[in-house]
Order: sequence, then structure tokens, then C-alpha cells
Amino acid sequence: MAISVLAPAKINLYLHVVGRRPDGYHRLDSLVVFADIGDRLTAKAAGSLSLAVAGPEAAALTGLGDDNLVLRAARRFAAATGNPAACVALRLDKRLPAAAGIGGGSSDAAAALRLLSQLWPSPGSAAQMAAIAAPLGADVPACLLARPVWVGGIGEELAPAEDLPEAGIVLANPRRPLATAAVFAARREAFSPPGRFAAMPHDAAALATALAVRRNDLTEAALTFVPEIGLVLRRLAGLPGALLARMSGSGATCFALFADRDAALAAARTLAAAEPGWWITGGALLRNPPPIEGQAVAATTVGIDRAGASGGAQG
Repeated sequence: MAISVLAPAKINLYLHVVGRRPDGYHRLDSLVVFADIGDRLTAKAAGSLSLAVAGPEAAALTGLGDDNLVLRAARRFAAATGNPAACVALRLDKRLPAAAGIGGGSSDAAAALRLLSQLWPSPGSAAQMAAIAAPLGADVPACLLARPVWVGGIGEELAPAEDLPEAGIVLANPRRPLATAAVFAARREAFSPPGRFAAMPHDAAALATALAVRRNDLTEAALTFVPEIGLVLRRLAGLPGALLARMSGSGATCFALFADRDAALAAARTLAAAEPGWWITGGALLRNPPPIEGQAVAATTVGIDRAGASGGAQG
């Protein structure tokens, strides 16, 4: 029997670049959250490893072959745990645009690790699972947790962001892919101080107020490649009920926060009618990882060390 899980969109509610190491990697401070919007990955035991990709955004993955992050995650899991992860049929329903600043590929890889750890439970600790995830990409360890986290260092420092309030979200992308490395290379502004909250705001409006004095330090660099980001931000900010509009990650996807999911869905319909050529969707922020659906099997728990970090890297 197959099991499946949502691979949720990753959103940087703020993203400060706080420094740069001698090796060129940027040091970050960010509040990363996830939405009930994403791809869906399904897995079942099979005679060999395979991946079928379907869905409205599947064309972006054409030609990747064995370099697809889902297949790389399956092979890393097999090598690290000694479990037969290479004997699984995977199906990816691709709904998030690629190269969009919302961690689509990273979340897909993390979803693969979650499903494989259900099909072939291993005694691996959270740190061991993070070590499997880290070489797959900077965002994969956070996506493996799939719940609100503070991100520091070069992406390897993860700490729980407790008590995230209920909030709706609209995501919009002008259908322009944007390479993360190029955006980081183009950034010229001064470094920012860390922006972590002393306490999490109690509702969406208070969260938006706290975020308003923070920013995404990659926005100006992203605008040099995709000027349409400016229009997306203006459209989002002008939606009825919008509390805050900002770019996520390295772009070009931007988001607006709303009081709740219903308000976000209504706003997404309004924006889609005005901009039919954009990728637009609405939903809500997640407080907990999406559940694995399907056959009930023993689970390994992927957790976060309350005292600090689990692996990753950020270019």
C-alpha cells in the first residue's frame, strides 16, 4: 500500500544576511515557516527505484534524470541506513514552481526522507537524519522538520520557533525562475543585525507588525534580475486584508500574510483574476509537519535538538 505526504512550500518570513565567512558562504538569520501549499510525494515498496513526475509544474523537472533531488535523497537514505530505499516507486505531484525561493526541490527531498523512514524504519536520531539531509541542499534539513524554525549560521543552525500564530498566506510568482547563487552574488548592501523575536506574536496582525521592521536582504539583488518582483509586491500589498507583503528566499515568489486561511483564499482569487499569467495560490501557515497518509507503519521521529542545531549548508 502507498503512503504519501505533502511537501510544503517553505517561506522566509524575514531573511537577514548577517555576515560572510572567509570561504564565501553567507551567514543568515531567518524565520522559516511552511504552508499547507505544496507538492505531494507518494511512495510504495517496489522491485527497483523509480520516480514518476506529474502535475502542473512537472515540465520544469524534465531532463533532470538521476539528478532529481528526490532520487538523490532515496539513494543517500539507502547508503546511510543500510535499508533498501532503492526499492521504492515514488510519484511526485509537482505543484510548486521551480527556482522560486520557496524550497520546492528541497521540500520534495525532505518528503522522500520522511516517507522512506516510514517504509523502512531506522533507529537514526534527529541529528543522523539531518546529516543525511544536509548534503542535499541548504534548505533540506529545515524542510525535513517542516515546522517553524529559526535559521542561523550558513543554514545549519536550526532552533524551534514556538507558538507561531494562525495566519493565512498568498503566494505569487510572475513565472520567472531565479537562481539562488546569482542573487547572493549580486547582493551589495551592508550586513543586517539578527532579527529574532523575544517572544512570538500572538496573532497574524501582531506577527506582521513584528516583521515590518525586518526585511528580506536579497530583495534588491533579486529585482536586478526580475524587476517584476516589484509589481508582485505592490499587487500583494494592495489586496484586501493583506497585513504584510515580502519576497521569500531568493525569489521570485512573494507572499502576503492575512488574518486566516479564508481571507487568504479570497485574496488569492482576486489576484488570480487580475494577473492570470502568474502562479498564485492561497492557504495557511503550518504549526506542525504535514501528516503522512496511508498505511500505518512504525515511525521514526525527526525532531530538533532543543539546545541547537542540526546539519545544513547555505551558499
